[in-house]
Amino acid sequence: MNPNYRLLALDMDGTLLQDDHEISVETVKWIKEAVRHGVHVCLSTGRAFANAYPYAKQLELTTPMVTVNGSEVWRAPYDLYQRSLLDVKLVEQMHALAVETGSWFWAYSVERLHNPEQWTDDVAGQEWLKFGYSTKDDETRHTILMRLQDMGGLEITNSSPINLEINPLGVNKATGIGQVCELLGITMEQVVAVGDSLNDLAVIQQAGLGVAMGNAQETVKDEADIVVSSNNDDGIVEVIRDYILTKG
Repeated sequence: MNPNYRLLALDMDGTLLQDDHEISVETVKWIKEAVRHGVHVCLSTGRAFANAYPYAKQLELTTPMVTVNGSEVWRAPYDLYQRSLLDVKLVEQMHALAVETGSWFWAYSVERLHNPEQWTDDVAGQEWLKFGYSTKDDETRHTILMRLQDMGGLEITNSSPINLEINPLGVNKATGIGQVCELLGITMEQVVAVGDSLNDLAVIQQAGLGVAMGNAQETVKDEADIVVSSNNDDGIVEVIRDYILTKG
């Protein structure tokens, strides 16, 4: 095993998961092999805990998890370590912007997922973790981005080329994985981080080995140390087999 790497941080959608939202049999096998060799495997996702945990359970992971792009860090399943909340006034402004531009939006509060079909009038009564917009119209998306940047206090990324994801400023997967490293007593240099979208960029840049999937956005590929096969072609297997469970 390569002694340089102790933690494998895996994005989920477009990375660990195939387009059918399943983990391939081969990928499951190699992740379990990595764990058997003492590698910590951490799911690092934009998803909320409830949407991510079933996959951690399938993989038999009991290690820390980073959810909602870093707004939550879990010491172990159901054991919350850190939570970062959006300013309620900013959530109200972001919702108003979504309505004004006619864009699909969603937001995670601590309790549940909110979208245009189930929005709450009691914004102030909720604890907010993340806000998101989705639109295929490039001009609308650019307008939203400019307005968000003017608001300030926001960390703006995406999980696909047609969306925008917003967390509190300074909160991202890199800060989340940094906290996981503290919990495990390791450094970012010992992390292999894998992803495909802009919400993976910070951790890919800061990890000891930053990996872009073959299906990743070009910016992510440009910043990664290596590019592997796509999420539908067992790219994760390559990472484990060729870079972690290999003699360093």
